[in-house]
Amino acid sequence: MSIRPLTTSRIAGMTIAAIVLFVVVASSGRISAPLPVSQLTGSTMGTGYTVKYRHAPDVPSVETIQAEVEWQLAEINQSMSTYDVDSELSRFNRSDSTGWMPVSTSLYTVLAAALEIGRQSKGAFDITIGPLVNLWGFGPENRSQDIPDAEEIAATLERTGHDKLMLDKTVQAVRKTRVDVYVDLSAIAKGYAVDQIAAILERHGIEHYMVEIGGEIRARGANAQQMPWRIGIDKPQTQGHAVQRVLALDNAALATSGNYRNYFMIGDRRYMHVIDPATGWPAEGRLASVTVQAETCMLADAWATALLVLGLERGLVMAEQLGLQALFIVDRGGAFTEYATNHFESGEAQNIAVTFLAAFLIMGIAIAAMAIGVVMGRKPIAGSCGGLGQLGLGCDGGCGRPCSSSENDKSSADKSGP
Repeated sequence: MSIRPLTTSRIAGMTIAAIVLFVVVASSGRISAPLPVSQLTGSTMGTGYTVKYRHAPDVPSVETIQAEVEWQLAEINQSMSTYDVDSELSRFNRSDSTGWMPVSTSLYTVLAAALEIGRQSKGAFDITIGPLVNLWGFGPENRSQDIPDAEEIAATLERTGHDKLMLDKTVQAVRKTRVDVYVDLSAIAKGYAVDQIAAILERHGIEHYMVEIGGEIRARGANAQQMPWRIGIDKPQTQGHAVQRVLALDNAALATSGNYRNYFMIGDRRYMHVIDPATGWPAEGRLASVTVQAETCMLADAWATALLVLGLERGLVMAEQLGLQALFIVDRGGAFTEYATNHFESGEAQNIAVTFLAAFLIMGIAIAAMAIGVVMGRKPIAGSCGGLGQLGLGCDGGCGRPCSSSENDKSSADKSGP
């Protein structure tokens, strides 16, 4: 196959194609002029939150958006907190009635999602295990952290089970089948709150953001460097902080559930805060943490807990069956081993491909700019030494003499330059 030399017409064609590609990509929002970056921080749900976003000048002020965020977080806390005795959920837990109780849209939404995930996980995710959490000393009720009696655990298990909650969508109400049923939404509420903050930003036309509450994250668009947001996954060690791996996150949510921070020791045995609804005991095994990537943070938050309860073997099987993107980290005596679902690995490969494509497009735009210099001025852009000069133009691209597009142009080019 013969290789045709680069003529003026061919360079012009390449230039036009590159410009069209640049316009299409720029209009899609992947490559755009730098936008101002704002950051919000605060406290909520016993932890902190961070919001970073890039925005056009015509969006509301930082103060306005922060006020909306604070109002939304207060509304969620007032609805779902078990630490606030006056919250909507606390009133439901205290109620001695098994009749229908109308609830807010936000509480109903989270309850419905929690019960569905409980069904899909075959009971591994159970929002009624609050009494067990309290029994082991990990809930809002202050008690000594010691091992409960077997009879006490068995009696408390009788109060639990997602089948003891019923929802009525038509009137947006909830009821319990036993008056002593107690609901705890701590494994899903933060994720829901992250999604609601993201919704506030999107309502204001903000397309580039990262929202984080207590380690639960949702991101969209690009960061200040116009690249996908880079999110670190903690190494699940009990002392200090280190990063296990870094992921690129775009238009997705990420949540991690771990068994390595909140625990107590009796003798040489560690008792973790994640309770297995099937046994009433803290989850066991060497599985230290599970990270889930999902479309919403509410789903990622809940599934990270469910898979941690299931353990490595059962969790991996269920995650593969349901098509979840999950990363399991196992502690083998201080050495950490990763196990990822096929969906998680394919998602990470897509992130790598996006990063590579962005770098490729930037290089293509640079080449297009040099081509414009040749077509319009018959001279390379300064500093292009070794670039177009190596593509058969009959010159050294700015290092010695100007480029000529054909032999007919050579004499005139020689006259205008050294």
